[in-house]
Amino acid sequence: MKTILTVIGKDKTGIIAGISQKLFALNINILDVSQTIMGDYFTMIMLLDLSQITTSFEETKAELVQTGEKLKVKVNIQREEIFDAMHRL
Repeated sequence: MKTILTVIGKDKTGIIAGISQKLFALNINILDVSQTIMGDYFTMIMLLDLSQITTSFEETKAELVQTGEKLKVKVNIQREEIFDAMHRL
């Protein structure tokens, strides 16, 4: 299953490392990534492959959101087909 992960928050060191380490721990492959700094804000979008995860999508989502809370950034993850449908309008 492919998903879209977005990360937004005040820029600081360790955001990419924290998110990437959690993805590694969850056995999630990063297929593509785009990141930029807008003023003082960090923004990142990733295309992920969740085909190797050993937990449910909802459990995985909860762990990533919790990681974002620890890093003080907003993490959102959506299935690719839902993301596409929402942005087709």
